[in-house]
Amino acid sequence: MFRFKQFTICQDRTPMKVGTDGVLLGAWANLEEAATILDIGTGTGLIALMAAQRNPTAEIDALEIEAAACEQARENIASSPWPQRVRVYLQALQNYHPDKLYDSIVCNPPFFVDSTPAPDQGRSLARHTHSLTHPELIEHVQRLLSPGGNFCVILPVIEAQQFVSYAEQFYLFPYRITYILPTPDKAPKRWLMEFRRNLSETKENELIIELSRHRYSPDYIDLTRAFYLYF
Repeated sequence: MFRFKQFTICQDRTPMKVGTDGVLLGAWANLEEAATILDIGTGTGLIALMAAQRNPTAEIDALEIEAAACEQARENIASSPWPQRVRVYLQALQNYHPDKLYDSIVCNPPFFVDSTPAPDQGRSLARHTHSLTHPELIEHVQRLLSPGGNFCVILPVIEAQQFVSYAEQFYLFPYRITYILPTPDKAPKRWLMEFRRNLSETKENELIIELSRHRYSPDYIDLTRAFYLYF
């Protein structure tokens, strides 16, 4: 169980647990102006719940293909302050055809492209791109995104660089990129990326997680303060 300031995540039946990547994306994504939000691969429901906390009026839909994770996400949402605004569907993105478009789409996606799959099938689905390749993800985001909408994602560096190239083939362009550094003396390990349909100059910055062991940077504290109990 993982307790946040306004909600609690139970995760005993979910292959992928609460982690820094999901919290970063849920706190960083541009969600405040969206009337409709889609969370692809919701897992525990973490990012969908963060979206509900940050945007008090949006309708939020979440997709999950692993049955146990889907059920646990539904339970986490049912026990949250926002059960009426978040819906979880046991559904693959490729087969999802709603009667609306989304102003914001978020995804903490599978990112291992060429590595050996995890022995656990659920964990493998969550971590590897076999069930949803990055070009497929972008293709369906392009299909579901409203004309003025945004798509936010987090990926390791090499996969992120490839992802930008894939996205441009579907006329989605990087509007904002934040390079995530574990500590000041280390290279970026993740990219947070926001894509839009219009081509413009990319806004770039860096975010350091820790100044030293368990000493978090002011920027990381500011970004996640609304969620973590200890900030």
